[in-house]
Amino acid sequence: MAAADAGELQKELVCAICLDFFQDPVILKCGHNFCRDCILMHWEENGSDEFGYRCPECRQLFWEISLTKNYLVKNLVDKLDELDFLRSRPAKPAKQVPEGTCEKHHEDLKLFCTTDNKPICVICRESRAHRYHDVAPIPEVIEDMKTELRQRLVKLKWHRSLCSRVKTEEDDARTQIKMKKEHLRDRIEIEVGELVQFLLDEKDELLGNLEAEEQSVVHAIENNIKNVEKELTSVEKAITDLENLLKNKSSFEEISRTISSPFQINSSVSNSPCDPEWDEFTGPLQVIFWKKMLNMLRPGPENLILDLDTAHPNLIISDFCTTVEEGRGRVLEPDLPQKFTRFFGVLSTTQYSAGRHYWEVDVRDKGVWYLGITDLDSNRKGFVNLCPSAGYWSLCLQDRLYANEEDRVLIDEGWSSPRVGIYIDYEKGLVTFYNATNMKRLYTFDAYFDGPVCPFFSPGKNDPGSRLQICHYY
Repeated sequence: MAAADAGELQKELVCAICLDFFQDPVILKCGHNFCRDCILMHWEENGSDEFGYRCPECRQLFWEISLTKNYLVKNLVDKLDELDFLRSRPAKPAKQVPEGTCEKHHEDLKLFCTTDNKPICVICRESRAHRYHDVAPIPEVIEDMKTELRQRLVKLKWHRSLCSRVKTEEDDARTQIKMKKEHLRDRIEIEVGELVQFLLDEKDELLGNLEAEEQSVVHAIENNIKNVEKELTSVEKAITDLENLLKNKSSFEEISRTISSPFQINSSVSNSPCDPEWDEFTGPLQVIFWKKMLNMLRPGPENLILDLDTAHPNLIISDFCTTVEEGRGRVLEPDLPQKFTRFFGVLSTTQYSAGRHYWEVDVRDKGVWYLGITDLDSNRKGFVNLCPSAGYWSLCLQDRLYANEEDRVLIDEGWSSPRVGIYIDYEKGLVTFYNATNMKRLYTFDAYFDGPVCPFFSPGKNDPGSRLQICHYY
């Protein structure tokens, strides 16, 4: 009898989750006991803060994890251990109920309780535990689940195609970037190599000229030294002969013979008249190289000329059509089709329909100016919108430095450089502005040209006394 009671007691001290004696037992608010680790692991897998946590036995819902240590159960387990009742741990009962059969009623699980999210039998459906729950036949639930899985499959396939497309595009972009980098690297190698080769050739030529100049002068000096040494040897011999004649008792005939044949002095003995020409090698060599280099730069700075026929009547063009400034009074001139009538602008006489080109403009001490390029068919009458959609790619200074007058992209808050450089690559559709003192890039337009383009210049309004000047370097 005592053994039977001990067996019943052991069953009461078994955790319903791990089917083993309680380890660190805790009690829930519903009154059921579990091992602390077992219930926490169960809730980690089957619960959340959003949907709550349920008791594995009675399915009561808790909105937060609340555990209370059950000292009574713990003490009972410890006492049984002391009484040596735990020598043979209870084996976990083997599953005797076939799969798909209710453990309680031994009926087929034909229904699904959506409230408890578990399959039940028809007897469970009528029980108090499920009487008021939402229940559906398992085949219908399976079809609903399959429909949901099909939708999930469609989404996953669409996402897979998206990932594949993005991966392909990224692979292509990576390849394009590497190819672009290699192309630019080759271009840098070629263009810098040309400059380096030019400087090396100039250095070799200059050093060769220096060597030739030195050899020419030194050769003349060495020839003069040989002649002087020959003359010196002859003089030394004549001096020795005269000293011997005067020291010894010479006869009248010897003295008379020496007097009658006097020594012929070479009056042409003097320093070499050849002075080396060092001026070619002592001048501003770097400036000389730079000037020579201008002729081989591609593109090099171009010497543009302003087109008087396009200038606004209030503009003054001077310095051989390289300088423009605001005038104080309107000048009456014919209204030519190509002339600006409201915007204080002027074009250059040069037009571009191919190639790469670069020019610089002196903007020192000016508070307002507009620079860039424009289509030949762009508007020049009335209001002029300086934006790419209107055929103008421009940079302007109005207290601050802006690009694209329409969107007013801020470039620099405190512009102070005296020169601006403009570069155009017609085939690639690039228009780039530079700070010409340090060649720092300011802004680049990506454009498409379907006809000739022309540089334009404007000193702005209400800024009299200051001028724009196109820089000429040769």
